[in-house]
Amino acid sequence: MEIRNIAIIAHVDHGKTTLTDALLRQCGVTKEGVSMDSNDLERERGITIYAKNAAVEYRNTKINIVDTPGHADFGSEVERVLRSIDCVLLVVDAQEGPMPQTRFVLKKSLELGLRPIVIINKIDKPAADPKRCEEQVLELFLELGANDEQSNFPVVYAIGREGIAKRRLEDASKDLTPLLETIYEHVPSASSPELEKKLLRAQPFNLGYDNFLGRLAVARLYEGKIATGEQVFVMSTTHEPRRAKVTKLFSFLGLERVEVSEAVAGDIVLIAGLGDIDIGDTIARSAEVTLLPAIAVDEPTITLNFLVNSSPFAGREGKFVTSRQLRERLERELQVNVGLKIDFSQAEAFKVSGRGELHISILLEHMRREGYECQVSQPQVIFHSGENGERLEPFEEVIIDIPSAYQGAIIERLGSRKIVLKDIKHHDGSLRLTLEGPSRGLLGYRSQFVLDTKGEGIFSSRFIEFRPYAGDITRRAVGSMVSMMNGKALGFALWNLQERGVLYIGPGTEIYEGMVIGNTSKGEEMYVNPTKGKQLTNMRASGSDESIQLVPPFLLTIERGLEVMNEDEYLEITPKSVRLRKQILTKNMRDRNA
Repeated sequence: MEIRNIAIIAHVDHGKTTLTDALLRQCGVTKEGVSMDSNDLERERGITIYAKNAAVEYRNTKINIVDTPGHADFGSEVERVLRSIDCVLLVVDAQEGPMPQTRFVLKKSLELGLRPIVIINKIDKPAADPKRCEEQVLELFLELGANDEQSNFPVVYAIGREGIAKRRLEDASKDLTPLLETIYEHVPSASSPELEKKLLRAQPFNLGYDNFLGRLAVARLYEGKIATGEQVFVMSTTHEPRRAKVTKLFSFLGLERVEVSEAVAGDIVLIAGLGDIDIGDTIARSAEVTLLPAIAVDEPTITLNFLVNSSPFAGREGKFVTSRQLRERLERELQVNVGLKIDFSQAEAFKVSGRGELHISILLEHMRREGYECQVSQPQVIFHSGENGERLEPFEEVIIDIPSAYQGAIIERLGSRKIVLKDIKHHDGSLRLTLEGPSRGLLGYRSQFVLDTKGEGIFSSRFIEFRPYAGDITRRAVGSMVSMMNGKALGFALWNLQERGVLYIGPGTEIYEGMVIGNTSKGEEMYVNPTKGKQLTNMRASGSDESIQLVPPFLLTIERGLEVMNEDEYLEITPKSVRLRKQILTKNMRDRNA
C-alpha cells in the first residue's frame, strides 16, 4: 500500500479541525460527533492546542494526516510537524483571507520546499469572497519568495462544516471526493521498495507520554523498516549513540492507535521503549549512519515563577499542594511540551518560560483540573544580549480587524505601548490594521482590546524576531483595590466600592487581608473593607433605604489574572478559584519593605 503524508495548517479558527473531522467521517474511520479535538480544554475553547495524528485509506493509499494548532503560542508544534510530511493543506477563510498565523506557517512550509495545496474554506459565509481571497493568497506566496512551482498551487473550495469540496466554484458536489482526488494527484508518495531496502533511519517530530510505557516518540520513518523487539541506536549531535529496544509499535488508523509488529519507510508511527528520546534525534539500525538534520524549536518569549500556594486559603481545595508535587508535575510536562523551559535550581520557586500568555495559562488550567494548587508571579518578557552587548527583546506583528469607528482609540492605546502602525487596509466597512512592536507592549492588552472595541474586533499576533530594546512602557493606568480584612464580602460594602473602579468579586465571596478585590480607575492603590455592613437603626426614612444595585463583577480567569496583575502581586490558582493577592499580605509589612 502506498503512503502519503500531509499536514493541515491555517490561522486559528479557519476550519482545519472541522475539515479533518469531515475527511475522517467520509472515509468511514470515525463516527458522527467524534472530533480530532479530544482534549476537554480544546473542546471548550474551540481551538487546537496539540498536534495530532490520524490516517485514512483512499484508493488503496494510506494518507497520514497531522492536524496542527492555529494559535501563535503553539507555533513550535507546527514547525516540527512540517519537517516530517511531504505536502501541506493550507486552509484560508474565504471571508477573512490570510491572517498572521497563515503567513507564519506558510513561510515555514515554503522554506522547507513543500508545495502547498490551498483550500479556500467557509465559502458559504455571507461576506465570503473566494476569488479575492485566492488573489490575496497568491500575493502572500509571492511576497514570501515562493518559486514558480510553489506559486502554481492547486486550489480547492470547501465548506468544511458540511463536508463539501469543489475544484471550481460552479461545480456541484456532495462530499470531499474532489479534495481527496487533489491529494492523491499532487502529494508525492512517501513509500517505495528502494527506500525499504535501505538501513533504518527515523526521526521523532512529536512526543507522547503513557503511565505504563513511559515516553513515546511520534516518528517518521525515512528509510528502512522497524519491528517490535529489535535493538536500535538513538543518536543526536549533542550526545553519544545509545542502544534501546523497541518495546511497542503503533500505527494510526482514523484517530485510533493500532498496534503493529512492523512498519516500513514513509509511514508515521508511535514508538515505545526508547527512554529519554528527544525531538530531532535520529533512530537507526547502525551507529554509523548519517544523522538526519536536527529540528530546531523556537525559543520561549515570556517567563514567570511558579510557587507553592502560601495564602491563608492554601490547601482548602487542592489535592497536590507541596513543592515536591509541583516539581514532579512540571518535570512530567517537560516530557511532552517542548516549547516550555523550566529552571529547577531554586528550591521554592520554579522559573517557567513559554511562548506566550496562552501557552502558560493552558498549562495552569490543566494543572488546576488535575487538583494542583499554586501561585504565579507576573509574566515578564525574556531579554537576550546582541553581538555588541546591546539588549534585545521579542517583537511581534499584530493584525487587527475592527469597525472604523474604533480606529483612533486602538491606534492611540497601542501607540502608548510602543506598538507602531505599519499599514491600514479598508474592506467592507471594516479596517485591517497591521502593527509591529515589543511583546512587552502586548502583555495585558487583550482584555482592554475587547473593552475598546465592544467585542467587535479580531486581534491576532505572531512573534517576528528579537530587536533592540524599545524603552520603558507604562502598561497599566489602574491601581489595585486591596482588602484590609478577613471575612465575607457584603453587598452593601461592594455597592459603595464599585464607583471607585472594577470589582473582581461578588457578594458572599470569602476574602482575606492582602487579597486584591478589584482595580481603581484613578491609578492609586486603595485599602478597603469589603466586609462592612449597613448600620441598622429603628428609624425609617423614605430616602435612606435605597435599594442596592450591584454591577456584575469582572470575574478573574487565569488569562485575565495574568493580564491585570501588578509586579508586587501573585495569582493564586486552585481547582475551584482564581484569586489575585499581594505578595506581602499585610500593609504594615509592605510599608516596611518599601
